[in-house]
Amino acid sequence: MAGRFAQRPTRTTVRGGHVAVPPGVPRQATGPGRVRAWAPDGPLDLGLVLGPLRRGPGDPTFRATPDGSVWRTSLTPAGPGTLRVCAYGGGVRGEAWGPGAEWLLEGLPELLGAADDPSAFVPRHRLLASARHRRPGLRLTRSGLVLESLIPSILEQKVTTDEAYRAWRLLVRKYGEPAPGPAPARMYVMPEPRTWALIPSWEWHRAGVDNKRASTILRAVRVAARLEQAVGMEPGAARARLELVPGVGPWTSAETVQRSHGAADEVTVGDLHLPGIVGWALAGDRDADDTAMLELLEPYAGQRHRAARLILLSGRVPARRAPKMPRWDIGRL
Repeated sequence: MAGRFAQRPTRTTVRGGHVAVPPGVPRQATGPGRVRAWAPDGPLDLGLVLGPLRRGPGDPTFRATPDGSVWRTSLTPAGPGTLRVCAYGGGVRGEAWGPGAEWLLEGLPELLGAADDPSAFVPRHRLLASARHRRPGLRLTRSGLVLESLIPSILEQKVTTDEAYRAWRLLVRKYGEPAPGPAPARMYVMPEPRTWALIPSWEWHRAGVDNKRASTILRAVRVAARLEQAVGMEPGAARARLELVPGVGPWTSAETVQRSHGAADEVTVGDLHLPGIVGWALAGDRDADDTAMLELLEPYAGQRHRAARLILLSGRVPARRAPKMPRWDIGRL
């Protein structure tokens, strides 16, 4: 978990103000898409906001480019789409391609944290106050899509993040479709539910996905429509619906709604490292378990996920007791 939250694409800071798309902002030379300009009402760091949606540096659905743009693909209710987001002056410019372009642009503000309220967080510890001061552009993304966060979260159960990222990368590139529009090379849209359901067992094996995780994904895609409906529920109710799928537990459901719903209070339990990191940061207790972590985060009820993210972004983690080993993110099932 710490590794995923610490990932940060190219950093671009935006501050609120009047927005008009300036003539100096470059358009892609081929296939101009639909465009939307939007002005956030405060600081906005694209890397911090969108970083949790990236599943490793080779994620075929996400790319940060040297010009400061963030590209991502999604399988929207209207179909596949590619979105390019860049910051300029006091605003954000989104350009989208494919059948899902209009849907992506409509959801652009919430994707960039418009539904989030950073002012609701009141730091009660010096470390959190410092982390918030140094990261004023942190907002919680709300993708509005469940499966695109659920499936990679299932892949991350009980394996190293590197193994999970590899599986996601291989499966999306093999069974997804090329990104619409002039996206960077080797970008793809994740497969449709029916395609996931038809992946042969040996291909799951080649991607390093054991039968338990593959079976959980297959059960999830069979009820894809019901799961996507959960985006209209409160995060707690959405988690309960997700956990009706055998193999989806509290770790996986929290990791999903943090992204799909922008859930500020849904803290991840069942993680191998997070309790010790939170315990060390707030109480000097590197051996804290889930119960101790939740007690320490209780003063931030309603904002516990944000508190955990700020702790991870602070960089204050306990020193390793042994030589570095692969990081394991454990899903408690």
